Amino acid sequence: MSDQYELFLTCPKGLETLLAEEAASLGLEQVNTHTAAIRGSADLETAYRLCLWSRLANRVLLVLKRFNMSNANDLYDNILAVDWQEHLSPGGSLAVEFSGNGSGIDNTHFGALKVKDAIVDKLRRDSGERPSIDKINPDVRVHLRLDRGEAILSLDLAGHSLHQRGYRLQQGAAPLKENLAAAVLIRAGWPRIAAEGGALADPMCGVGTFLVEAAMIAADIAPNLKRERWGFSNWLGHVPALWKRLHADAEARADAGLAKPPLWIRGYEADPRLIQPARNNIERAGLSEWVKIYQGELATFEPRPDRNQTGLIICNPPYGERLGDEASLLYLYQNLGERLRQSCLNWEAAVFTGAPELGKRMGIRSHKQYAFWNGALPCKLLLFKVQVQQFVTGERGERRAANDSEGERPVAPTPAAAPVRELARLSEGGQMFANRLQKNLKTLSKWARREGVQCYRLYDADMPEYALAVDLYGDWVHVQEYAPPRSIDPDKAQARLLDALAAIPQTLGVDTAKVVVKRRERQSGTKQYQRQAAQGQFMEVSEGGAKLLVNLTDYLDTGLFLDHRPLRLRIQREAAGKRFLNLYCYTATATVHAAKGGARSTTSVDLSKTYLDWARRNLALNGFSDKQRLEQGDVMEWLAADREEYDLIFIDPPTFSNSKRMEGVFDVQRDHVQLLDLAMARLAKGGVLYFSNNFRKFLFDEGLAARYTVEEISPQTIDADFARNPKIHRAWRIVAK
Repeated sequence: MSDQYELFLTCPKGLETLLAEEAASLGLEQVNTHTAAIRGSADLETAYRLCLWSRLANRVLLVLKRFNMSNANDLYDNILAVDWQEHLSPGGSLAVEFSGNGSGIDNTHFGALKVKDAIVDKLRRDSGERPSIDKINPDVRVHLRLDRGEAILSLDLAGHSLHQRGYRLQQGAAPLKENLAAAVLIRAGWPRIAAEGGALADPMCGVGTFLVEAAMIAADIAPNLKRERWGFSNWLGHVPALWKRLHADAEARADAGLAKPPLWIRGYEADPRLIQPARNNIERAGLSEWVKIYQGELATFEPRPDRNQTGLIICNPPYGERLGDEASLLYLYQNLGERLRQSCLNWEAAVFTGAPELGKRMGIRSHKQYAFWNGALPCKLLLFKVQVQQFVTGERGERRAANDSEGERPVAPTPAAAPVRELARLSEGGQMFANRLQKNLKTLSKWARREGVQCYRLYDADMPEYALAVDLYGDWVHVQEYAPPRSIDPDKAQARLLDALAAIPQTLGVDTAKVVVKRRERQSGTKQYQRQAAQGQFMEVSEGGAKLLVNLTDYLDTGLFLDHRPLRLRIQREAAGKRFLNLYCYTATATVHAAKGGARSTTSVDLSKTYLDWARRNLALNGFSDKQRLEQGDVMEWLAADREEYDLIFIDPPTFSNSKRMEGVFDVQRDHVQLLDLAMARLAKGGVLYFSNNFRKFLFDEGLAARYTVEEISPQTIDADFARNPKIHRAWRIVAK
């Protein structure tokens, strides 16, 4: 066998240049980069050294053969021609990995099968024995890469991916792979900082991956020193004496590194469930003397090294996977920027993020950015020098720095306490949005206090470029982002949303933890009723003397349609002594008002068990249990079967519904005539039916006006908070002729 080998080293996408530099420093020659891989030439000692010392590679592949192929038979014949007895004992075990397609190979499983068949047939023909297949811990792992008709046959010297260092047996929800964490540290300049005796802190450390990788770099510990099984361990070309010498040298370097005074490396994590797993990982890595983990919130983060040195702040904030995460993430990034400015002056900082737009909201300018991939997610590494000249100026031009004379975090002003011009670090668009919020709040808060209204709409896409609805529920803010039209650049829409979210807590003087964001799109079927989260947090609010439960987090809607407030209060005023029917009752808030107004009995009908359970809780909260009937069923079918009479009926149907629990599809435009005829058949003499819907293009059938006395009352059902959007719904009062 030749003394020089062609090697392929694979890595996460985006690490190719870094890996090429690292591999060259470890002895790889003639280095070329490819997508998620590098290629070069080396002897066996260098191949071993790459396996042991590469912090960035996934695999070290030793190329056995390159050949062109046009079909599966070519593949089989070329694999058969290799002298496999130089690599694998006939009674040994084998695993085959295949990547790529073409040249008659339709899928990787078929390609791997052809390679396996050729190897097994060759060994059986030469020795009479055949190797077994072991996909977990084979003696030899063979890899074939097919690229545009060229096949590259290799032995995997690593075995399992090199990012699996062995210390991280416990991990959090979305951990970085160890080699990606090492790459981020290298790009952030940690090797230089560590060599200078600098400190390192991670304010959101999770299970400690950055901390362990940083300590191994600082202590000169080979990342795979503790790996016991390698892809070359049972390879017949393996030279144990050479490997033992390299491994012993690495052990000596690790011992020398750990004997030095440890650097100050600290991690802080808010989730108490991750503290012990992180400490366990650190202990398995043998770095308990170097790395310490503490429970701590970002809001109180303040690195204090023993010798007052500076160093590197590094973190990987959460990216957000659910709609509505924008608010909490924005405030997290703002808080991170605030802590850097307040407590980390003259440190360097590195923020690895899958949401680079949020990185711009930190109030500090990054001096350098690098593109990475975390799996399939494009990410950015933002590098900062925490110096006063890097801080983003506020609206009045002054700089906010950790050594400002005030020395305290700005307090969000209450609406009456400070004008909007005092708000810090808002963009021009954010300032415009804040001005509009302040203007609306000044008017509507007076109206709300006068009318005793606790929950109301403050803003409803008043400025078209900020297409949001902002509702106040006591001291909570519920934000709905309307899906932007396709003509709007998604990045611009996202930037405007973040502008608005930055302005809301400051303008309204609310805790950022009490801002809930959802995205409202065109609804089909029961999508608006589908569960969005599972926090189960209900809040009690009051309206017209009635107590109602709302849930701001779990569903697209909150359980209370604010625009129907005037209709609910009208029903309360008219309900005394009457039999009340609420169709498509949702959470039965109108039923609560009817009962509060003295209704003789109430009947509420809805198809959703979830909302009927919610309705039951609303009624019980107000002390109503007797004579309050809750019926689960399709309203049209229920009306057709019901024979009771009612004095007061309220109908607020969906625009469209195709629930699995109903036959057919309900369309309010098409079906409202049948719906109203069925309901009017149940209306007692002298009774009143209120009908409402929020379909903007709805046309009331003229034939109904010929059969019943119909009066549109839409203007009387719009309160001050919806006066800017009077088309939010239309409503009619219908009685028998």
